[in-house]
Amino acid sequence: MGMSVGSSGGGGGRRGRRGGRKAPMSEINVTPLVDVMLVLLIIFMVAAPMMTVGVPLDLPKTGAKALNSETQPITVSIKADGSVFLQETPISTDEIAAKLAAIATTGYTERIFVRGDGAAPYGVIADVMARMQTAGYTNIGLVTEQKTDN
Repeated sequence: MGMSVGSSGGGGGRRGRRGGRKAPMSEINVTPLVDVMLVLLIIFMVAAPMMTVGVPLDLPKTGAKALNSETQPITVSIKADGSVFLQETPISTDEIAAKLAAIATTGYTERIFVRGDGAAPYGVIADVMARMQTAGYTNIGLVTEQKTDN
């Protein structure tokens, strides 16, 4: 019995392939990536409106109707312990005028909403509103919750 050993690669004429394995595929399968991105898009579309609440407050209830607004106003919040927040950043009452001037895009006609907790000291709310008015801001509104008929 004779056996020939040669340098021809053997394997029945398959050159360049080892043991009959296929070459690695060089294409990327994009379908799973698109599926994941669509799921993330839906999650963010549902979750984004829920993240607009800033400082948690117990707003007083009134019979006033909701205002229609085209632009996002500046919000000043006053918690029950008297702490003051501009948007979601805690500030002191002395800094209100300077900080408002820094973030107001339309100047002194910028809409400013004051959200005062129902248990907040009236003096703090009045002081904050007086400081804003003294600084020149005239478009100041108080935010309340609508009464429910129970």
